Amino acid sequence: MRDTLKHRGMRNQLAEVLIEKGIVDEAVLNAIRSIPRHLFLDSSFEDHAYQDKAFPIGADQTISQPYTVAFQSELLQVEPNHKILEIGTGSGYQTAVLLKLKARVYTIERQLELFKKTNLFFNKMGYRPKNVIFGDGYKGLPEEAPFDGIIVTAGAPFVPKPLLAQLKIGGRLVIPVGVEEQIMTLFVRKSAKEFEKTELGSFRFVPLLEDKN
Repeated sequence: MRDTLKHRGMRNQLAEVLIEKGIVDEAVLNAIRSIPRHLFLDSSFEDHAYQDKAFPIGADQTISQPYTVAFQSELLQVEPNHKILEIGTGSGYQTAVLLKLKARVYTIERQLELFKKTNLFFNKMGYRPKNVIFGDGYKGLPEEAPFDGIIVTAGAPFVPKPLLAQLKIGGRLVIPVGVEEQIMTLFVRKSAKEFEKTELGSFRFVPLLEDKN
């Protein structure tokens, strides 16, 4: 599959849809405008790639709705050179958005099939996360902590304590919390022991599972 002028036009339209839904961060919108989402999907979904919808990507996982990707990215308040941990690499689309925001990205995937497929895709496309790890996202990545931001791209039944522990002071954790339906939750680390918590509406994610498969 190629990236054509038609695809670019569709991305611009998608960005307009996201603006209407309340996304204001220009860097995030530019990432949505520039990243070829159709290449992250099975070719059978190509015609639908720029609708604001989630799609299956294999291993019972999905590529998140563009609005959700933009919303979570905006909440992270990524600045160039920020060190970001992503829990749930999935298709790699969210990773690509973070890289476009000039973050240094560490990303963990627990589904072996997806881990292998997405790693190959990154190499082919020239996306360069700092590290793509096959592992258990609940544990975070203590050897690389602390992080400026941590983003969880699957529904967590509870907030894993290691993720809070691995935030810098001033760092932000964006995590959808819940079982059937999730509440998008933002934690900002105020001090060694103090976190400010904000709840930001309900979403639906595939579940965040413990341990590798």
